[in-house]
Amino acid sequence: MKLLLLSDKECEYLWDYYQPGRLKDIDVILSCGDLSSKYLSFLVTMTGKPLFYVHGNHDKTYDLHPPEGCECIEDRLVNVRGLRILGLGGSILYSGGPHQYTEAQMAWRIRRLRLRLWRAGGVDIVVTHSPMEGYGDAEDFAHQGFASLRELVDKYHPQYLVHGHVHVNYGFNIPRVLHRDGTTIINAYERYVLDLDDPPG
Repeated sequence: MKLLLLSDKECEYLWDYYQPGRLKDIDVILSCGDLSSKYLSFLVTMTGKPLFYVHGNHDKTYDLHPPEGCECIEDRLVNVRGLRILGLGGSILYSGGPHQYTEAQMAWRIRRLRLRLWRAGGVDIVVTHSPMEGYGDAEDFAHQGFASLRELVDKYHPQYLVHGHVHVNYGFNIPRVLHRDGTTIINAYERYVLDLDDPPG
């Protein structure tokens, strides 16, 4: 199974210069936030693939104009083709804007999901906007990760945590792919194709 991971920057190759059939091998699309709702709706329309998303800290218009044909998995655990996928969008609270959370608020969101995680027997993929603390985050406050996400990974050991928020063109020199105790952490900035049958090393 192949997943298209998206975040933070609309990809011209997939929008302005899209060609029919370009994503024919993709099975599921996951958006980690801060993308135009029109862009996500376009991808669903052109590909016919299911698209699941969480909010980024700049997604102020989703409430009024949500991506059409897409499914929000914010604070939800969904089963997609046998994959248990958990959505936790937003970033650390740094300016008081929407979809920003204190560490305590993110920890509370995760605690509220414990029963669903227990019933499902765990989680395979965690989709976030912010990275977890110490893995793919940055030193400036606005791009610091959540310690509670690291605790979530340590408790449930998902195969993957996919995030955005930290742009690879910011010059932070952070690798796209990191690992922690069996969990692969992927920065989905712009686009990343994850082949579950041939996982990244």
